[in-house]
Amino acid sequence: MKKWSRKKAQLSFFLSLFSIFTLSSFLLSTHKATNGQVGPTHEKSSSSTSSSSKLPSFPTFSLTTNFSPSSSQKANNLVLNALDWTKACSSTREYNGQQSSTLQQRGDSIGRREETCDLFSGRWVYDDVSHPLYDEAGCPYMSDQLACTKHGRPDTEYQKWRWQPHGCDLKRWNGTDMLEKLRGKRLMFVGDSLDRGQWISMVCLLQSLIPADKKSMSPNAPLTIFRAEEYNASVEFYWAPLIVESNSDDPVNHRFDHRIIRPDALLKHASEWEKADILVFNSYLWWRSGTKIKLLWNAEDIASCQEADGLDAMKLALETWAGWVASRMNTLKQRAFFVTMSPTHLWSREWNPGSEGNCFQEKLPIVDKEGYWGSGSDVDTMRMVRNTLEGLGSKVLVLNITQLSEYRKDGHPSIYRKFWETFSPQQLSKPASYADCIHWCLPGVPDVWNELLFNLL
Repeated sequence: MKKWSRKKAQLSFFLSLFSIFTLSSFLLSTHKATNGQVGPTHEKSSSSTSSSSKLPSFPTFSLTTNFSPSSSQKANNLVLNALDWTKACSSTREYNGQQSSTLQQRGDSIGRREETCDLFSGRWVYDDVSHPLYDEAGCPYMSDQLACTKHGRPDTEYQKWRWQPHGCDLKRWNGTDMLEKLRGKRLMFVGDSLDRGQWISMVCLLQSLIPADKKSMSPNAPLTIFRAEEYNASVEFYWAPLIVESNSDDPVNHRFDHRIIRPDALLKHASEWEKADILVFNSYLWWRSGTKIKLLWNAEDIASCQEADGLDAMKLALETWAGWVASRMNTLKQRAFFVTMSPTHLWSREWNPGSEGNCFQEKLPIVDKEGYWGSGSDVDTMRMVRNTLEGLGSKVLVLNITQLSEYRKDGHPSIYRKFWETFSPQQLSKPASYADCIHWCLPGVPDVWNELLFNLL
C-alpha cells in the first residue's frame, strides 16, 4: 500500500511538471504571435541563410518588416479597387523613417563589375553596316510613342550606333540564338514605360524571324504577351511602375495629382510575375516627380497615410521587392535582372555649356566626354538601389545601362512621337518646351540594352 502511494505521488508530481511546461510553452508561443513573430517561418529563414553562406546575408528588415507573415498580412492581401484609391489618404502625416547611413558610408562606384571586361564601360561607335538591327516600319508592334521616323524625325543617324566595351567585344545580336535561349520559357519585363520600351525593342528584334501564323500579341492590359508558338516562348510586359501596389497600376488610367503606394503590399503583382523564367525589372522614373508620395500602410484604414519624398518611398518599395526575391524566387529555375536608371537629357547646358535647350535637335551622341554624368542620373538613388541589390548577392544581375545611355542625348523622341495631350499655340511655337527627352526612339538605345541582356543570359 505504501509502495502504491509513493508511485502515485511520483506520477502526480510528473504530471504537474508536464502541465506547467505545456502552459509555459503555450504562453510563450502566444506572446510571439502577438508580437508578429512566427516561429516556424523564422526558423526556416535562419536555416536557409546558414546553408547558403556563400551569398551575403540579406538585411533582416526586408524579410521581417515588409514581406514576412504578420498579424497585418490579411490586410496586406486585400486588393484595393479604383474607388478605394480615390478615397485613400484623406489625412496624412510626415513619414518619420530614418534614411540608411550606408548611403554615405560606401564609395562612389555604382554598379561597377569586377570582371576583367566590363560590358558597361566603353564608347559608342558609328556602324551603318550592322545597325539598325531592324526596320521601324517593318515591326507591326511598334509603339507610336517611340516611332520617331513615322512621326517626322528627318535624320536616321541615331539608329546606326553600336556599343563597344573597352578591352573586349560585345557578342553581336543573333535573334535565332535568343529565341533558342527562350525556348519553353517566359521572359517578362516588369516596370514602367521605359521598361515597356525595352520590351517593344525585344519584340521587334525577334518578330521578323517568326512566321506570321506562328506569332501573336495579346490585347494591351496590365500583362501584355507576345507569343512565339514554334518555340513555346513568350516575351511579356507587366505594368508596375512603382513595383509595389499603387493608385497608378492601371496601364491606361494612371495620371493622378498624388501618387499613393502600399509600401509593404506586393502579392497582387508578384502573383503575375512569380512563374516567369526570366524577369527584367526597372523602377526609377515615377519616383522622381518632385512631389511627396503618400504611403498607405493599412488597407483596412485607407484614410490614414504618411507622406515621404521619392527616395525614401522608393527605398521602402525596393525593400519589399527584395524581400520577395530573397524569400520566394527560385534561383534554380528563374533569373532576375534589374535595369539601372535610364537618364534624361533635359538641360543642354550640361553637355554644351552656355546653351539653353534640351534634347531637341540633338543628332549626335556625346563622344568627347568619357565618364559624363548629367543631372538626369540621380546618384543618391543609384547608391540606394546598389545597396539593396548588394544584399541579394547573385540572385539578381544588374543591367547597368545608365552611363552608356548618358552619352545618347540624340536618342530621344523629342517632338517626333505621338502625343495624347493637346499643346497650346505658344508651346507649338517653342518645340523644346514639349520635347520628350525621357523615352527613346526605336530602333535605338533600348536595342543595345537588349544586346547586353542577350550577352548575360
